[in-house]
Amino acid sequence: MANPIKPDRSVVTTCAYCGVGCSFKAETYQGKIVRMIPWKEGKANHGHSCVKGRFAYDYYNHPDRIRTPLIRKSIEDPWQEVSWDEAIDYAASEFKRIQDKHGKKSIGAVSSSRCTNEEIFLVQKLVRAVMGNNNIDNCARICHSPTQFGMSATVGWGAASQHFDSILQANVIMVVGANPTEGHPVFGSLMKRRIREGAKLIVIDPRRTETVDSAHCKATLHLALRPGTNVAVLDSISHVIVREKLYNEQFIRARCEWEEFEVWMGLVGSDRYAPEVIGPQAGIDPEAIRQVARMYAGGPNSAIYYGLGVTEHSQGSTGVMCLGNLALACGMLGREGVGVNPLRGQGNVQGGSCLGSWPHVFSGYRFVTDPEVRSSFEGDWGVPLDDEPGLRLPNMFDAALSGHFRGMFIMGEDPVQSDPNQHHVIAAMKSMECVVLQDIFLNETAKYAHVLLPGSSSLEKEGSFTSAERRVNRVRKVVEPLAGYQDWEIVVKLMNAMGYPVHYDHAGEILDEIARLSPAYKGMSFDLLERIGSAQWPCDENAPEGTEVLHTVKFPRANGRGTFMLTEYVPTIERTNDRYPLLLTTGRILSQYNVGTQTRRTANSMWHPEDVLEINAEDAHVRGIKDGDWLSISSRFGVTQLKAKLSKRVNPGIVYTTFHHAKSKANVLTSDLSDWATNCPEYKVTAVEVVKAAADTQTVSSRKIEALEETTA
Repeated sequence: MANPIKPDRSVVTTCAYCGVGCSFKAETYQGKIVRMIPWKEGKANHGHSCVKGRFAYDYYNHPDRIRTPLIRKSIEDPWQEVSWDEAIDYAASEFKRIQDKHGKKSIGAVSSSRCTNEEIFLVQKLVRAVMGNNNIDNCARICHSPTQFGMSATVGWGAASQHFDSILQANVIMVVGANPTEGHPVFGSLMKRRIREGAKLIVIDPRRTETVDSAHCKATLHLALRPGTNVAVLDSISHVIVREKLYNEQFIRARCEWEEFEVWMGLVGSDRYAPEVIGPQAGIDPEAIRQVARMYAGGPNSAIYYGLGVTEHSQGSTGVMCLGNLALACGMLGREGVGVNPLRGQGNVQGGSCLGSWPHVFSGYRFVTDPEVRSSFEGDWGVPLDDEPGLRLPNMFDAALSGHFRGMFIMGEDPVQSDPNQHHVIAAMKSMECVVLQDIFLNETAKYAHVLLPGSSSLEKEGSFTSAERRVNRVRKVVEPLAGYQDWEIVVKLMNAMGYPVHYDHAGEILDEIARLSPAYKGMSFDLLERIGSAQWPCDENAPEGTEVLHTVKFPRANGRGTFMLTEYVPTIERTNDRYPLLLTTGRILSQYNVGTQTRRTANSMWHPEDVLEINAEDAHVRGIKDGDWLSISSRFGVTQLKAKLSKRVNPGIVYTTFHHAKSKANVLTSDLSDWATNCPEYKVTAVEVVKAAADTQTVSSRKIEALEETTA
C-alpha cells in the first residue's frame, strides 16, 4: 500500500549502509521521516536502491535510542543519567587521570565507518593532538586493512581504480570473495545488466551464492575453492598466464618494473603452482583454473571486484597483492572496463581508511614518522605530535590485558560483537579503567563501558561519506539529533574538556581542514559537492571535479610504475582434524547490515529473523541433522548454537553463517589468527564441529576465558 502521508519537506542525503553510497531523497512530515526515495541524480545508484536503504530507516526513532548521557564508575554499577556537561567532564577527567598515572600512551580510540569523514578525521585528531599519541584505529582493521596494504604495494593506492559505471565497459567480470547481489545489491544490479548484455562472469568463492546462480546472474565459471586457499588458486591462475605467455608484455615494459616481473614469473611459474598441483589442494578442477586464466587474460577488458573473502584471511594482504599482480600482468588497469576494485562493506570504510584512522599514518596515507608530513599537521593544529606509530586495535586489547592500556574512546563501533575471539575482547574490555562509548543504542560493548554518549544517526547530521568507488557524497541533516548534538559536535566538546580549545561553526569547516592537510582531498568542499553533486578523489588542481579512473598515465608510486609482489602461498595454521572436521566461513545477507544494530530494529528483520548455519546434506546426514534442528557449533575458541539450514550452496566439509544477530554470537567461534601484515582477523577459516543440540539455549562458552578466570580468581 502506498504511504498516504504527504511530506512537507525533503532532503537529499546519502545512505549509510554498504559502500555503494546511494543517494536518497528523505521525505519528512512534521519532523519525522515518512519515506526514502532513491534519487535519480545519484551518480552511484541512478535512482535505484536496495531493501536496506529504501525501507530500513526507522531505526533512527526506535524506542531503544539512547537520548541522555549515562555514566557509572564500575561496569557492575547501574547506569546513571546525567547532563551532557557532566558526562563530557567525567570522560575527560578519567582520561586525564589515567594518562597522569599510566602515561600518555595508556589510552586511545576507535572510529567508525558509520560516521562521516569529518567525524572520523576529528577522532584521529582527538587522539593525536589531544591525547598525544597515535593509538587510533578503525573498523577497516577487521575488514579491508589488507586492501590498503596490498594495493598500495602493487599499484600505489589502496582504493578502487574505477567508478562503478565502468563495469558497463567490461567484457569479463571476475568476482573474488564477494557476493555483490546481496552485499552490494545496487552495484550487483549494474553487474547483472552488463551480464545480460553479454559480459562473462567468473566467481571465485566457496559458496554457490546468488552471484553464482540467480535471476539474470549466472557465472560462466565458478571456482568453489576450499576456504583458506585463495592465494594458492590466484597464484595458479597466474601460473597459467605466465606459462602460456598470456601476459601483456607491452603494458608491463611501459608501465611496470620489468625485472620484478621476471622475479615474480619465477615464483608463480614454478611447477608447485601448476593447476594439477593446486586444484586438488583447493578442491577444484585444474582445468577450471586454466579456463579462468585464459578468460581473464583474454578480456579484452577484464575487471576484478573483491570483498572480505579475500581480505579476512591470514594471507589477506597477500591475496590482495595477487589481484594487483594479475591486473598488472594482463594490462587491466588505467582505462574504462578494467581495474581492481574492493567492494567496501560499510558506507564510509573508504573514508575511514583515507582520513587518518590508522596508527601509522595521518589523513592521505602519509606516515607519522615523516618529519615534513608531521610538521604540516603540527603547524595546523598548534601542538607537537608523536612520531612513533601507535597501537592497532588488536594490540590495544592485548595491551589492556597486560595492564599497559587503560582507557578507550569508541565512536559508533561494537567490537564485542564484531571483533574475533569474542571472549578475548570481553576480557580486555573488563580490564580497562574507562571505556567511553558514543553510539545510538546500548550494544554489546556498552555492557563493559563506563560512559555512554548518545550519538546521532546519519539522518541527524551534516558531513560527507567516501564510498567504495572513492566518491565523496554529502550527508545532510534530515531530522534534528534526538539527543541534541551531532557526533562531530560531541567530539569537539570532549576535545575542549581535555584542554584542547577548538571550534567549528559547521561540518563544512572540518572538510576544509581535511582539504588543507590531505592532498587527494585538496579540492573537496561543501561548495563543490553542492555544485556538482559528488566527486571522486583525487580532487585537486589537476582534477578540480574529481577523478573517475585511476592509473591512466602512471601509478602513484615513487617511480610512477606498478610493481609485482612475491606472493608465496603459506597455508593457514587453522586446520581441520578429527575433533573439528568442518570449516566455518561467514558472510552477509541482503536484508541485514553487519552486526544488525540498525536493521534489526526495523521491519527488515522479518526477512532474516535469525542467523542460521548452512550445512551440506551429506554432512548433515552423517550427524543425524535435519533442516531446522538446533545445532551446537564448537571450535577451539568457543561454542554457540544456531538452527540448521540444509544447503546445496556449500560443499561437503564447509559450513556457513551470517553475523547479523547478537544472540547467535558467531564470533565467539572465530580464532585469534590474523593477516600477517595488518592483523585483519581470519574470519573466513575456522575449524569446527557441528552436533545436534537438545534445544535452543543459545549457550556460549569459551575454553580460553574459563582458563583465564581460573588463573585470576
